[in-house]
Amino acid sequence: MTGIFPRRRLAALLATTALLGATACGGGDAPGDGTVTLTVDVFGQFGYDALYKEYMASHPGVKIVERGTGSNLDEYSPKLTQWLAAGKGAGDVVAIEEGLLVEYKANPQNFVNLLDHGAADLRGNFLEWKWNQGLTADGKQLIGLGTDVGGIAMCYRKDLFAKAGLPTERDEVSKLWPTWQDYVAVGEQFTAKNTGASFLDGATNTFNTILLQTAGNTTGYSYYDTSDNLVVDSNPAVRQAYDTTMDIIDSGLSGKYGSWSEEWVAAFKQSKFATIACPSWMTGVIEGNAGEGAKGKWDIAQVPGNGGNWGGSFLAVPKQSKHQAEAIELAKFLTSAKGQIGAFNAKGTLPSSPQALDDPAITDSTNAYFSGAPVGKIFSAGAKSLKPVYMGPKNQAVRTEVENAVRTVDLGQRSPEQGWTDAVTNAKKAAAK
Repeated sequence: MTGIFPRRRLAALLATTALLGATACGGGDAPGDGTVTLTVDVFGQFGYDALYKEYMASHPGVKIVERGTGSNLDEYSPKLTQWLAAGKGAGDVVAIEEGLLVEYKANPQNFVNLLDHGAADLRGNFLEWKWNQGLTADGKQLIGLGTDVGGIAMCYRKDLFAKAGLPTERDEVSKLWPTWQDYVAVGEQFTAKNTGASFLDGATNTFNTILLQTAGNTTGYSYYDTSDNLVVDSNPAVRQAYDTTMDIIDSGLSGKYGSWSEEWVAAFKQSKFATIACPSWMTGVIEGNAGEGAKGKWDIAQVPGNGGNWGGSFLAVPKQSKHQAEAIELAKFLTSAKGQIGAFNAKGTLPSSPQALDDPAITDSTNAYFSGAPVGKIFSAGAKSLKPVYMGPKNQAVRTEVENAVRTVDLGQRSPEQGWTDAVTNAKKAAAK
């Protein structure tokens, strides 16, 4: 669920910080009644509410408390790292985003080895590469069970396309941009019509999409190679994504909205941009930000280029949990095919389970908010052939610095070459910390 951040960032962060502080002791039991309370730490929107209710109904001795819903990954991860280092404070089940998994796998002693608790029998329930990502390098410990993957599409505003005289039906829109260069050309047509909206939200979402797409189809890694060497300035996939993003900025297509900012959230409601790079989990973010008034105005087309994967998380059980057996069973339930289907129906998170991907509940799924788009077919069609992108030990810190550099160019504060120099220099500093 890479990139899943708050719908109302400031309010969510304040609420999350208060909640985390108030419950920093982690899971516990209700006094005197014998109930086992399991705390689940997440970020963003995992879509587990209905699943929790179902699980508690069938396990009357278990109470589930979720912390961190809607929180920013940059807020969530330091807290989790702190709790793990201290040996207390973490939930009984914790979500780990794919870009941070390598960091946590470096200290496997902090987590229960799920292979010791029957998880090996579940291997066939996950895409092979998703299963392998959860394993330590020696293959002897399974840190976490996979939740979702992030097949990529392009979400767009039909009403704004119509205003610009462009096609509005998803199949016709998909034909407009087989490549990113075509996407730029369509954006220039849109911009020339002076609709009052920009063509896209901001440069960073698009940059991440192009990078992960390009890396998946070429090197198989982004900022680090598979030997954990920092290659931000030598991996051609990074520079290609950067240069393509600079073309988009130079063409005046960006609304310059910083992803997950209050301005970005408001821009959804105010119809300030017409397209946004759209991993499957982004559909829930769009609906939450744009609100009921935009229902039926959004639709989903194919993304330029050749597919790609952006996102995915894992559920792990810290060794500090006082209820490891119960936590393991809950993690298995939430990551089962049934659990992944439930999460998809709630928040659009695309399953990593082949069984779930083949289930009619996914393949036949449509989304009324997005004009009845066949989201199951759109996102699951290539899911089994998605190519993972390796992410190294300081991926999140490095990614943040590169995004910051892209953002300064988007805002006109730096030239493209100055931005590239900043990206490389600051990424190296972040990796060295």
